[in-house]
Amino acid sequence: MKKCIAILAMTWSFQACAVDFSGVYDCAGQDAHEGAYTGTVTMTLRPEHSHAADASYDFQLDVPNYGVYAGHAAVHGHHAAMHFALPAEHGEYGGKTHDYGTGIAEFKKNAKGQWTFRKFYFEPGFKGGNTGVEVCTRKA
Repeated sequence: MKKCIAILAMTWSFQACAVDFSGVYDCAGQDAHEGAYTGTVTMTLRPEHSHAADASYDFQLDVPNYGVYAGHAAVHGHHAAMHFALPAEHGEYGGKTHDYGTGIAEFKKNAKGQWTFRKFYFEPGFKGGNTGVEVCTRKA
C-alpha cells in the first residue's frame, strides 16, 4: 500500500506545475476547404490565470493571404483547447466569412528537443462547416 501511495504522490507532483509553451511556432496545415497552408502561431502565457498544471494563453495565428486570427488557449498538462477567430468586420464574428473555430492539440518534443503540437480544428460557420489539422514547431 505504501508503494502505491508513493507512486501516486510522484505522479501528482509531476503534474503540479505546467510547462510554459509560450513562443513562436512555424505551422503547416491542411484545411478541408482551402487545402495546404502555412502560418505562424504565437502563444503567450497568462500567469495570472494559470495554476499548477492548468495554464491560460493568448493565442495568435498569422496565415498569409488569409489574416491574423486572435484567440486563446486553455492548457492542462500537454493538452490544449484553442479558440481562434478573424477579427469582427461590420459586427460579424469571424469576419464576413465566419472564419472562427475551436481546436484541440497535444504538445510533444520532437527529436531536436523542440516543442511541437498537432491541432485538429472545427469551424462551424465557415463555408457550411470545416475542419483541418495543423502541425506546429516552436522556433529555437
